[in-house]
Amino acid sequence: MNATDRSPKQPPQLPWSEIAARLAAAERPFVEVFARHELVLELFSPRDIDTQTPHARDELYLIASGSAVLNRDGERLAASVGDVLFVPKGMPHRFDTFSADFSTWVLFFGPE
Repeated sequence: MNATDRSPKQPPQLPWSEIAARLAAAERPFVEVFARHELVLELFSPRDIDTQTPHARDELYLIASGSAVLNRDGERLAASVGDVLFVPKGMPHRFDTFSADFSTWVLFFGPE
């Protein structure tokens, strides 16, 4: 990668403590951590209920802490730390039965 490929708005490293603090202070249950081209990385931690609606891009969930059940268009998938889940764009989905410490990385990618 050359210098022109780097965005000055993107730090080379974000400590977990900083990301977690930003999420705790956020009004919404997610915080955007990184965005570049067709990739967006967020940390998501639903509070009480997950109110997600279908998204315009494909997404990968990488479970960071706790556990949950992903209801993906009627299919229920148990998930815990380290699991990776895929949801195609436009598909109804939400997490339920999640632990109090549940959080997940969300990678949105591909065209809208």
